[in-house]
Amino acid sequence: MSKFSPKLIIIEDDPKTGQSLRKAFNLEGFSAVWVQRGDEAQDHLFSEAWDLIILDWMLPGQDGMQILRALRRQKILTPVIVLTARDSVEHRVQGLDTGADDYLVKPFAFAELLARTRALLRRKPSLSSSLTIHGVTVNFVTRKAYREDKALELTPKEFDLLAYFMSHYGEVVSREQLAHDLWSEPNRYTPIDNIIDVHIAHLRKKLHEAGHAPLLHTIRGVGYVFRETAP
Repeated sequence: MSKFSPKLIIIEDDPKTGQSLRKAFNLEGFSAVWVQRGDEAQDHLFSEAWDLIILDWMLPGQDGMQILRALRRQKILTPVIVLTARDSVEHRVQGLDTGADDYLVKPFAFAELLARTRALLRRKPSLSSSLTIHGVTVNFVTRKAYREDKALELTPKEFDLLAYFMSHYGEVVSREQLAHDLWSEPNRYTPIDNIIDVHIAHLRKKLHEAGHAPLLHTIRGVGYVFRETAP
């Protein structure tokens, strides 16, 4: 494995299986998290970016197919491997048609799951293709953005701003950072400040439509922060 540790979530209700998979993947150089319930998994899947998802079909709270449908509806393209005891062709087709990238029948050898995981990760990593936080999705390949199921009509610079804020979720971002990273200005000048403010105002207006909770907040005299709750 490279120095980069792929971020992987295992959604599996059986404690023995979940704990052993988490331990085995971490020993292989992954950053693995194990979640036992389907409803609990939703909180992780829609607020964090993952490189790969290992998803059991039968789960308490919400089953794997419901979770998979919700992911694909939100344009989350993270690779998903479905684990299941269901071995019929019909079930395999259902899992793949719902949006799974691969399908592994229990019981299985960890070596095979590891090989399938690495094969999927050799494709373009999900972290570099899309990111979803609190119902907002940015796709770095298509350069499209969505809030829930609604497409956001953003200019190229507004998209860059949204992607930057989401990649720095919860962090206060200063105008100096934006001027340097998005406008390639090593020093900040008042005209750049004004341009930044105008673009952010336009982005906020499009992002915070009626009925949606605000996500992009101004910290007066400091900068901006993208998060669910106001500072």
